[in-house]
Amino acid sequence: MIPHVKDKAELDTKLSDAGSQLVVIDFHATWCGPCKMIAPKLEELANQYTDILILKVDVDECEDIAMEYNISSMPTFVFIKNKEVITTFSGANYEKLKQTIDSNK
Repeated sequence: MIPHVKDKAELDTKLSDAGSQLVVIDFHATWCGPCKMIAPKLEELANQYTDILILKVDVDECEDIAMEYNISSMPTFVFIKNKEVITTFSGANYEKLKQTIDSNK
């Protein structure tokens, strides 16, 4: 089960704890169709890649985090290492998500 981040403090703690481990943040919304389509695939990736951390952030519950990362469409995936954003992309593209994980972990 992918953890749902509830607030900025929780996200900061998880990013600090992750250190140099790849963190993938899924910015999504409950009303977003493509978000619902990619969610089961994201769970599969979380089970497959135990050496990375995947988090979910609901843009409606955590508007401050969504603003900090300049999220304007859902889903948007933000890839972070050592608390630094290394890349991002928007859209429910499973192949691109998997490739981006593989090339950055």
